[in-house]
Amino acid sequence: MGRVYLVGAGPGDPGLLTLRAARLLRRAEIVVHDALISREILDLVPAAAERIDVGKRAGGKHTPQRLINRVLVEAAARARVVVRLKGGDPFVFGRGGEEALALREAGVRFEIVPGVTAAVGVAAYAGIPLTHRDVSSAVTLVTGHECAAGGERVDWDRLGRSSETLVVYMGVNSLPVTSARLIAAGRSPETPAAIIQSGTCPGQRTVTAPLSRIAAAADEAGIAAPALVVIGPVAALRDRLAWFERRPLFGLRVLVPRSRTQRSRLARNLAALGADVLEAPRMSIEPGASPALGAAVRELDRFAWVALTSPTAVERFWGELLEAGLDARALAGVRFACFGTTTGAALLKHGIRPDFARPTF
Repeated sequence: MGRVYLVGAGPGDPGLLTLRAARLLRRAEIVVHDALISREILDLVPAAAERIDVGKRAGGKHTPQRLINRVLVEAAARARVVVRLKGGDPFVFGRGGEEALALREAGVRFEIVPGVTAAVGVAAYAGIPLTHRDVSSAVTLVTGHECAAGGERVDWDRLGRSSETLVVYMGVNSLPVTSARLIAAGRSPETPAAIIQSGTCPGQRTVTAPLSRIAAAADEAGIAAPALVVIGPVAALRDRLAWFERRPLFGLRVLVPRSRTQRSRLARNLAALGADVLEAPRMSIEPGASPALGAAVRELDRFAWVALTSPTAVERFWGELLEAGLDARALAGVRFACFGTTTGAALLKHGIRPDFARPTF
């Protein structure tokens, strides 16, 4: 019988995955995952591992919780390391407690690996501190489903009288009800509020408005799930603390094609500046006929410089050199310029140190 790890994947940004979670994913034999887990995180899973998608999608595919529980128990009978990968934190509206109890009742060993919950991660990426000693010293977390269902377990009277921060998970559809109940219970209609769609991801969108207007503002902006609502004076701090959506390349989508052997340093740098980077790591570079290159290699004495921009270009140039019946002696008097540290390293493997080298972006 194996062990099941209930692992929190964080709110979306792969960079928020914990080190322990990443290590477990690399060891996993079976991964049972939610729908919104990013491709970058799932890429950590070994190719030979079995992946089971049990995600719940609003208005679409829905896997009953009792079925998920059964899948986990059965997986533990087939594998030593089973990872139940959940968005956010398993024990914060993640139904991780229900799954842990089911595993305990079935006699399956389990461990809990916390993750960054949406309230913390998404609010931070929107520039909203959940607490601030001048305006809020407490936070309440509720689900939109509970609010929409009438909210019998929500103490509206207390929340209406309080100035503490209220965070509503999955709160898009219930926002009109939530705001109306809070105002009726005593919250000022002018209380700052924000709704954040796809928080911590390149597609993050944030709408702010007074509590009395936030539902209409979200509707006008076309905000859709997944989204998190933050209500309270702290939401007003976003005007000064927003940072994620103000990065220079935010809102741009960039395609970075690369071969399997090339590093994605460029992609990482673009993402750090806010771009939504789509990598094509399965691109292959195949040699093609290039009469011009072959002719140039045979007349190297006519050229003062050879400029190379990638390791692939180095190998192509060297292949043409050998194809022409030449070797390194033909390069006497020719100077080399290399763009990118990996390009210079590839040339050095052939015994040639570049005369000019410049690291790329």
